[in-house]
Amino acid sequence: MTTFAAIADKVRAGARIDEAEALVLFAHPDLLALGELAQTVNERKNGRRVFFNVNRHINHTNICVNRCRFCAFYRTADQPGAYLMTLDEVRAKAEEALTQGATEIHVVGGLHPELPFEFYLELLKTIRSVSPTLHVKAFTAVEIAYLAKLAGAPIPETLERLKEAGLGSLPGGGAEIFAPAVRDQLCPEKISGAAWLSIMEQVHQAGLKSNATMLYGHLESVADRVDHMRQLRELQDRTGGFQVFIPLAFQPEHSELKVGSGTSGVDDLRTLAVARIYLDNFANVKAYWVMLGEKIAQVALSFGVNDLDGTVVEERIGHDAGADSPQTMSRDAIVSLIRKAGRVPVERDTLYRELKATRGNREGISTRPASPARQGTAC
Repeated sequence: MTTFAAIADKVRAGARIDEAEALVLFAHPDLLALGELAQTVNERKNGRRVFFNVNRHINHTNICVNRCRFCAFYRTADQPGAYLMTLDEVRAKAEEALTQGATEIHVVGGLHPELPFEFYLELLKTIRSVSPTLHVKAFTAVEIAYLAKLAGAPIPETLERLKEAGLGSLPGGGAEIFAPAVRDQLCPEKISGAAWLSIMEQVHQAGLKSNATMLYGHLESVADRVDHMRQLRELQDRTGGFQVFIPLAFQPEHSELKVGSGTSGVDDLRTLAVARIYLDNFANVKAYWVMLGEKIAQVALSFGVNDLDGTVVEERIGHDAGADSPQTMSRDAIVSLIRKAGRVPVERDTLYRELKATRGNREGISTRPASPARQGTAC
């Protein structure tokens, strides 16, 4: 039987672990030893640097044809609280973000049954017209599949048209959990896990980077989590297009899927640590403070995590699901949180390039070159 000690020796030697060994790590009772091993891997890749960015979320609509059981964000058009932003409203939010120093606009929304494909092109163009310095990270793989249907075009052609309109990269939402039996209960109307992976492969082939996520803490088993990460690792081996892995903790409070009371801090830290060890071809692992809360996200910086996302501003998806974190975190607050964890804050752009602003030098923020680099659909 494989022991934790044997796996730790293998990891310290720089060797890749397999799924069976990842399961052993999940079952290991010594959480601190697991965290120490994950941090060894992280520091080998990233030193003591922790990335963050100044960004803003724009969730342009919550009207959606998919009715995922876990999602507290979606509405039908006739339900109370349903909304669709106008392009003028989107422009105003992008302009506000620019004045706040944002370098990224993160756009995710529902699959609206009445909007034409041209609306999404105009949405991208509207944000890009505010400033060429704003990187637009937009549309999950689920949204890309839907937009391709609206456009009546294959995925590669759809991506090219979106790129021409201003699309810079993709978030990693919609992955949820790949295990078909669980996914069929969780989000039966959503594209399959295999389709998500196929679209992301085409995204990377089109020259676009993306994030990768996993929604955990609901109906899945630990084996399902490892299988999910295995499929991400295999795709990363082929394309190298994923920038960061983001485990998303399920928020049950306002969900139709009444499963437990949410993840524990121990489970959150264990999942992040195993991900850092197992996903050896991912440069970055993110603790999404919106879902985890600020304190667990801070502790995660000693469990293999090297990214905290950013200032966010007006995130709706996780908060509609029941996240009790703030709607935004200031740049100074993020920097302080990282420093108090004994790490070096590094402000980055969407593509993980370090920003070398003078103010960063004055504040002692690292300016060394960065590494090359509803709920569940936000990152």
